Amino acid sequence: MKLLQINVDTAIFSCGKICEEISKVAQTEGWDTYIAYARDHKDGVNKEIKIGSMLDVYEHYFEHKLFDREGMASRRATKRLVKEIEKLCPDIIHLHLIHDHYLNYKILFDYLSTIKTPVVWTQHDSWNITGHCYHFISKNCEKWKTECNNCPLIHEYPFSLIDRSRKNFQLKKNCFTKVDNMTVVSCSHWLDNFIGQSFLKDKSHYVIHNGVDINRFKPTKEKQSNKFRILGVAMPWSKAKGIDDFFKLRKMLPFPDYEIVMVGLDKKQKESLPDGIVGIERTHNIDELVDLYSSSNVLVNLTYADNFPTINIEALSCGTPVITYRTGGSPEALDQNTGVVVEQGDLDGVVNAVKSMKITQLSSEKCRKKAETEFNKDICFKKYIDLYRYLLRK
Repeated sequence: MKLLQINVDTAIFSCGKICEEISKVAQTEGWDTYIAYARDHKDGVNKEIKIGSMLDVYEHYFEHKLFDREGMASRRATKRLVKEIEKLCPDIIHLHLIHDHYLNYKILFDYLSTIKTPVVWTQHDSWNITGHCYHFISKNCEKWKTECNNCPLIHEYPFSLIDRSRKNFQLKKNCFTKVDNMTVVSCSHWLDNFIGQSFLKDKSHYVIHNGVDINRFKPTKEKQSNKFRILGVAMPWSKAKGIDDFFKLRKMLPFPDYEIVMVGLDKKQKESLPDGIVGIERTHNIDELVDLYSSSNVLVNLTYADNFPTINIEALSCGTPVITYRTGGSPEALDQNTGVVVEQGDLDGVVNAVKSMKITQLSSEKCRKKAETEFNKDICFKKYIDLYRYLLRK
């Protein structure tokens, strides 16, 4: 059996790593695995198909910025991809991130609608059901339920000079709904709820949580005893990831009783850190990140836009509890024994949760156990293989 996954990168960023882990599980089940990707390459277990060039990416980027046409450029690159798919004849086609300046979704979906190959499409954000944005929740916008127009995020990320959200919405709806043999998977119940209210609601849709390598992400160091270490991890850091809130948190918690470490900063952000925050640009390897998770007393995730953050389950797997905003699917990884959920922007609530956790530390053993039973990547990603087989039997 042949599995073809399509994603912007291979084994580097979160979605690329998910592709890699799915392929590893598939290979243990006897599948041949392939990945079609555009850039940000790292050698992995898959046989690879390159989509386009950096020139195609730049052309696509400017077409989006000037005319709000993300997913509409890269015409030649996508036509070449279709020819590669025809030659390969995969048994399953699994889509991941199809935006990010590398793929023409109309050309691809026109082709997918003509073949009988089952298509699985994992939803990593909300772009697929909107006319423009990735996270409509940041503006509490519900236009996507009927028809996007006058997008309130048009001049924010992802920025565009003009608003084409109505046309984009209608084109996506027409393209995505005409593939009869497509199954939609969300990484969180939160996003799956929106899928059930969108123009994809008539498609079969399921939830498969992401998993982590519990053999690599495991407790390696003792927790801090003389001070309480708060860890923040993002790549990249931005206002939406809570960088401003971390700076405010530093002023609200007494130093040096509470140490704050932020991982994933760029050079400029690191140089502008307020006193009392330890900044790390990027860990050199997973072992270094695992040591930081393990030695920290709590991971604090102050994200304002997220689907199912991997950092939460990485921390749990290292025996570290989590405090997070009630954002997207972020709370889904936690229960009363492994973390605390605080309303968005409620820094007083975060401070209270941190101080309470300093007095009564949540059990590292229970955090680890939850990761072992619910977020072991081999168990989580095998659900995709089971789904593939179910679709092939239909």
